[in-house]
Amino acid sequence: MKPPRQPFVIGWRECVALPQLGINHAMAKVDTGARTSAIHAERIRRFDRDGAPWVRFHVPHAGLPEAVDCEAPVIDARAIKNTSGVPEERIVIETQVRLGERLWRIEVSLADREAMTFPLILGRTAIRGHNILVHPGQSELAGPPRPRAPKPKKPRRPRKVIP
Repeated sequence: MKPPRQPFVIGWRECVALPQLGINHAMAKVDTGARTSAIHAERIRRFDRDGAPWVRFHVPHAGLPEAVDCEAPVIDARAIKNTSGVPEERIVIETQVRLGERLWRIEVSLADREAMTFPLILGRTAIRGHNILVHPGQSELAGPPRPRAPKPKKPRRPRKVIP
């Protein structure tokens, strides 16, 4: 029987990357009170690509090293409660998130977060199922987003030659 894997402890604020969107560094608030993750997006425009719904949007400079124009397939449009608890219709996309060396897929809603301190929040469904614990009194425990170092290769045993 394998011993249980140690949880990945992160802080209430972490530096993450969304590599498929071209965002290599963004400060995110880890918000276990929010179900869905959200990113600040402006100039949101829906369009069709090969018969499928897509969205084009602008992520401004605030909180990021530089502004980014993004495109992604739309996976849903749903009512999501804003910070005041009022439901609003938002476009939802799916993308990869990199936190420390870990990389996985999350759903992100496109929202007006201009008045918020963080351009990105990671909601509880983004971290659920990834053996993550949030330390509410610490920040940036995961370190900067980076690819996982390759595992060292085991030396191959020489094959037996049968005469």
